[in-house]
Amino acid sequence: MPVIVIANPKGGVGKSTLATNIAGALAAAGRAPMLGDVDRQQSSRQWLALRPPQLATIRGWEVAPGDIVRPPRGTTDIVLDTPAGLHGKRLDAVLRIADRILVPLQASLFDIQATHGFVRALAEHKRAGAIRVALVAMRVREHTIALEQLRHWTATLAPPLVAALRDTQNYVHLAARGLTLWDVAAGRVERDLAQWAPLLEWLGVDAGHAPLPGPAAGAPNPNPSKEPHA
Repeated sequence: MPVIVIANPKGGVGKSTLATNIAGALAAAGRAPMLGDVDRQQSSRQWLALRPPQLATIRGWEVAPGDIVRPPRGTTDIVLDTPAGLHGKRLDAVLRIADRILVPLQASLFDIQATHGFVRALAEHKRAGAIRVALVAMRVREHTIALEQLRHWTATLAPPLVAALRDTQNYVHLAARGLTLWDVAAGRVERDLAQWAPLLEWLGVDAGHAPLPGPAAGAPNPNPSKEPHA
């Protein structure tokens, strides 16, 4: 089964946001994803605990000594959220099972430096030829010089920049309820879904947008003054 790894040694770049929404897109596409979390903070696992049961199922992982993941029966895809500082034996263990790696980064000098070294380490790994790698810009402030500089810099790297996801509170409010972009009315997150289209194409996922009926998909936001919007 395909294993999609979300990784960057730099902390706070949006790995869990990317991982949870990829799992949501896979679930919306009718697949049976498992969301694994090898980060000590267990952000993705905590998010799963908030997810309303009536929505498309995203399974958590089972942990066993010496294993990274033990997927439940029926799992079609694995999305693996990884910790900051991933390197050495732990990075090697992840790369042994990875089919695709998405490297999230932000338009900052520190992110760029960390990502450059990480991409080089990936290219030097013995399984480099068997793993597809791509970059995803996170928390992008649209129409800024920083974004243009980021695009210019990523163009010098071998992995493509497959998406630039804007800086919006939509992700924050949805995560607080265990939801993804594919669990609410499309009109509320239209701009964000459009930004995800090239990323999903790279992953080979046709998510469409058909949130399951139920209170989670149409319930009022806990903070109505900050309702997610397109």
